[in-house]
Amino acid sequence: MTDRLYLYDTTLRDGQQTQGVQFSTPEKSRIAQALDTLGLDYIEGGWPGANPTDSAFFEAAPTTRATLTAFGMTKRAGRSAENDDVLAAVLNAGTPAVCLVGKTHDFHVTDALGISLEENLESIRASVAHCVAQGREALFDAEHFFDGYKANPGYALDCLRAAHDAGARWVVLCDTNGGTLPPEIGEITAAVIAAGLPGDRLGIHTHNDTETAVAGSLAAVMAGARQIQGTLNGLGERCGNANLTTLIPTLLLKAPYASRFETGISPDALRDLTRVSRMLDDILNRVPHRQAPYVGASAFAHKAGLHASAIVKNPATYEHIDPALVGNARIIPMSNQAGQSNLRRRLAEAGIEVEKDNPALPAILDEIKAREDQGYSYDTAQASFELIARRALGILPRFFEVKRYKVTVERRKNKRDQMVSLSEAVVVVKIGDEKMLSVSESMDAQGTDRGPVNALSKALAKDLGPYQGYIDDIRLVDFKVRITQGGTEAVTRVIIDSEDGSGRRWSTVGVSANIVDASFEALLDAITWKLVRDGAPPS
Repeated sequence: MTDRLYLYDTTLRDGQQTQGVQFSTPEKSRIAQALDTLGLDYIEGGWPGANPTDSAFFEAAPTTRATLTAFGMTKRAGRSAENDDVLAAVLNAGTPAVCLVGKTHDFHVTDALGISLEENLESIRASVAHCVAQGREALFDAEHFFDGYKANPGYALDCLRAAHDAGARWVVLCDTNGGTLPPEIGEITAAVIAAGLPGDRLGIHTHNDTETAVAGSLAAVMAGARQIQGTLNGLGERCGNANLTTLIPTLLLKAPYASRFETGISPDALRDLTRVSRMLDDILNRVPHRQAPYVGASAFAHKAGLHASAIVKNPATYEHIDPALVGNARIIPMSNQAGQSNLRRRLAEAGIEVEKDNPALPAILDEIKAREDQGYSYDTAQASFELIARRALGILPRFFEVKRYKVTVERRKNKRDQMVSLSEAVVVVKIGDEKMLSVSESMDAQGTDRGPVNALSKALAKDLGPYQGYIDDIRLVDFKVRITQGGTEAVTRVIIDSEDGSGRRWSTVGVSANIVDASFEALLDAITWKLVRDGAPPS
């Protein structure tokens, strides 16, 4: 027999409390629909009435299989639940479920709210009962529960009983400050159940301030809680919430959870997890965390030569799951730690089959190691590595040649007597027997200078004659600069992440004492790789 676990997503509410994150209403709808495809049980849409974006979302809420939930707080002391305008706004959202947060730590009741402990209990009872009377599924978020239990267990339990007895479907134990460690979460959750609160009515809500939010959630589940709250990619206030992109595959793929519990997530939906995770980062214009478990770009990257050699023989030697189960992929990056097994595997992934005794293989390894000694890094810049290998193997087509480029930066006063800067770039390329000159400046549509690298990128991609159709959909999605070596020998490393219209991403690297020259090298590799991969004819 397996127990059913219910997954509750609060990305659109708790996730929006992340510093620097602010969803628009259309973005909230798009994220909700993506979350729904995963098979989550609840999607919390936000706090209606708290801000215009959340209110607008509920006014035109998407249709979801998951139970759409509005968030709010228990009624204020001194008024009835029927006459509390904040509670009314939550109910007016019209969602099937309502989640109300209330205090369960006596210190917060007396010092933050400034009311008596009994008044707080009555607010919890009356608010939950009012929601249930309106035909809504009620959830109660027991704020600061674990701190409250440690300070005054009797009162913290009374708060839970008030919500449960008033008809709450779920009473959620919240580690609001994120400081309770997993063993203690498990012990306290078990104590709550022993005190008479049934586990199939308990949820867990953890924060990641000690980097243990996922472990704390799992500890509560093993103690008997049957709902888990979390966010996609671990978004959330301060250090974030329990990360559903880690929790979901752990529950589905790892013992003892996989055999003891079931969720609403199907194997097909699990294979979409990486795509949904990266879609959220794309909406937020954030670079995905490469080391994120399961879904990160480096989650199944094998850099060491010894590891890669074993992976070729049997992936289980250094992988805890098949990356395809979560929609991710294995990477054998190239670096100065690489051996020929890494190299041949990486070339095979690029569609290049090379025999073991090919004399170009040691030459490629030598060049990679020599370049990394100069400051290059190929464990992330896979596209640049592929171009080096193709050149050494004699299979890199010649598309165009850059004859020269020039970048100027001017700083002057405008007509408003403000100091402004403007960059301009000139690039001359030769395609076949024809030379072509392109000029571009760095000013965007809003009149803001985007800098010399932007001008250079636009000039390079402005007119490549017969190749223009291949590169029109390229856009630069990330630009990373690092100074290596230091002192008088310092050089600049630039890594550029590019993306095309099909969603394909690739990384290229350039190194120079001059940041513009390093950037140009990486830009040039990005275009060349795209032409190779799209099968453009040589000039």
